[in-house]
Amino acid sequence: MLTLTKKTQLIVGILLVALLITTRGHHFASISHLPSASWAVFFLAGVYLRPVWMLPLLFAVAGGLDVAAVTWGGVDNFCVSPAYPFLIPAYASLWLAGRVFAANYKFAWTSLLSLAASVLAGSVLAHLFSSGGFYYFSGKYAEPTLVEFGQRSAKYFPSSLGTLLFYVGVALLVHVVFKLVSQNAKLTSA
Repeated sequence: MLTLTKKTQLIVGILLVALLITTRGHHFASISHLPSASWAVFFLAGVYLRPVWMLPLLFAVAGGLDVAAVTWGGVDNFCVSPAYPFLIPAYASLWLAGRVFAANYKFAWTSLLSLAASVLAGSVLAHLFSSGGFYYFSGKYAEPTLVEFGQRSAKYFPSSLGTLLFYVGVALLVHVVFKLVSQNAKLTSA
């Protein structure tokens, strides 16, 4: 099981919120050409942050950024629709997948399979809730069909999964480096 000190969780939490703020959509703090880390932030929060209240906090930050972007940032409100609440179960799926991975975590090569399964399961559910919710309930598509949703999923899901894998891969690299450094420090001080 993955456990971090409260201080480490605080640092990770601040970094995740900063990543969400700097990459979400097209608003005042957006970094050009860096894809949204929203999915990864929710997954990694599930992995690293134990307080359950972090989930609604991240919902509030993401929603606040969207409101600010549409209200004051001049961003088109196309994605703001009756389907917007489907982001809640989408992001919760990612967070829960992160929690499941953390519960089964061991610092071993075998954890990579568990990580891959958790990322894939969380991302599939997130896609079904977010894209499916938008496609069927936003009112933007006159006659939605399962076939067209499948075609749209085949077109857009790989990009979302790739972005999630990029950020989780970076987090994995940072995690391994910190783990190895801390183990080395313990050995040299003993």
